[in-house]
Amino acid sequence: MSPLRMPLCFLLILFASAQTTNAQEITEQTVHSRKCFVLKSPSVEVSVTEIGGHMAPVTFFRDTDKPVQPYHISPWQDEPESPMPAPVLVSLRGDFFCMPFGGNQAALGKENHPPHGEVAGAPWKLEPSRHAKDVATMVLSFETKVRPGKVTKELSLVDSHNVIYTKHTIEGFEGKVPLGHHATLAMPDKEGSVRLSSSAIRFGMTYPGLFSDPKLKEYQSLLPGEKWTSLSEVPLAWKNQGNADVSRQPGRQGFADLVQIYNESPEKTSGVAWMTATFPDDGYVWFSMKDPSVLNSTVFWMENHGRHGHPWNGRNNCLGLEDVTAYFADGLVASMEANLINQQGIATTVELTKSRPTTINYIQGVARIPDGFDVVTKADFAPGQVTFWCDRQSVIVPVRHEFLRTGKL
Repeated sequence: MSPLRMPLCFLLILFASAQTTNAQEITEQTVHSRKCFVLKSPSVEVSVTEIGGHMAPVTFFRDTDKPVQPYHISPWQDEPESPMPAPVLVSLRGDFFCMPFGGNQAALGKENHPPHGEVAGAPWKLEPSRHAKDVATMVLSFETKVRPGKVTKELSLVDSHNVIYTKHTIEGFEGKVPLGHHATLAMPDKEGSVRLSSSAIRFGMTYPGLFSDPKLKEYQSLLPGEKWTSLSEVPLAWKNQGNADVSRQPGRQGFADLVQIYNESPEKTSGVAWMTATFPDDGYVWFSMKDPSVLNSTVFWMENHGRHGHPWNGRNNCLGLEDVTAYFADGLVASMEANLINQQGIATTVELTKSRPTTINYIQGVARIPDGFDVVTKADFAPGQVTFWCDRQSVIVPVRHEFLRTGKL
């Protein structure tokens, strides 16, 4: 039938179906020596590695003369191939999903998971993408072997939003597991030039054991196992040296430290927990958002040239702001057993069941800030937007935070 002779209603249906996002089709490219799947919208370009599903580089404000690339790319990515201590280090960059989150040095029966799980260090499969209205979605899938099941990764871009909406759907698994996101930001060289802030927390704690082992040419500066309520008052390991202010990054060059903060309940956070890293010298704030009933804590991996073994060689300067439900970065067994955190009534695992899928919804983005805006003091949520405040200054950011609850855009 000629289009001129089609019924008007049929033409309207065809026209409506053509009104899709301005995002470009997914392409395959080699980015920093790794095969990546790349999705673009007018505002954002996202690269995701085939190996491990690591998300970076990401370019926000790509349609402006001052684009922003906040995520860390490990310094060995463009070097000749060499054996890595763990599969996760092969692609190490940006944000990636971890399950089981942590080192996983201890096996659970016949389950022997690599650090941060198979999903962080093995190939993902590209599935057909989706375009609808102003939303474009990249879809990847992964079938695990150690504990059989399937994980589907969906990364969505909304036209005009400098935001990435991520959903992981976990199917076929049975049992408890620590899991979450491993967002890793690039740090400038200037000491204390990045300012951190979060929604309300119950408390924070420094890693209770030896996180950086001098026998492996690694060094730490914070006092192990200390509990505190402010990022600016974290006890140092050296006697009579007072506290460190971990809200100012990078800090204490030559040391690598780990702390964890535990979010207040959803009833006290309007159902949204958030984390921000403000880069005043560069004029932007990076943010993450989550449902604290699903991901109830954030692990800070403060890597400021503190590791000198292979492949680090003292070169790594990054900050992990890792939104998880887990017991620090110790992995499956430590998170399942009785520990210092779950004994206080805070979950360190998520219960997975074969009878129904589990979804982990997550938001990351970037906003421009005015001069003098240095640290977020509060966040106000309204339908389809959030307002970040720094004293009397504010920035309104278009973001569909309702996605955290509904999984829909």
